[in-house]
Amino acid sequence: MGAASSKAQRLQQVITSSMKLFNSENKLYVKTEGKAAIGLLKTGKRNLFIRNDFGSIKEIKPVCVLDFYVHESVQRGGYGKALFEYMLRQEGLSPQKLAYDKPSEKLVAFLGKHYGLKKYVPQNNNFVVFDAFWQPT
Repeated sequence: MGAASSKAQRLQQVITSSMKLFNSENKLYVKTEGKAAIGLLKTGKRNLFIRNDFGSIKEIKPVCVLDFYVHESVQRGGYGKALFEYMLRQEGLSPQKLAYDKPSEKLVAFLGKHYGLKKYVPQNNNFVVFDAFWQPT
């Protein structure tokens, strides 16, 4: 699944593997159907320096979505949404309170469609923190 995720995102190397997971404090959520894994979602906390619209920089340490992939054969079937919702319940967070590591166009569209997350300031570190992150819950 990690290799398929990296290939789908056109990444040079696999970013989610059992070895990398065991040597970290990251969490891996896996969606299965029968005995087959059909989706994965990896989270972990990161120290980030985020610039706002005015150029001010703030340091934050949010839970980050580090990898999110649903196999192409079952995309648009609700599996990704179910996996994402499960992760949100386990983390006790809302989507706007997460940071996203170099999200694909598909992930940005997914977040816009299901959670209304669209506006953000592009960052040099490739993480996306939506403007809604700064609003009180």
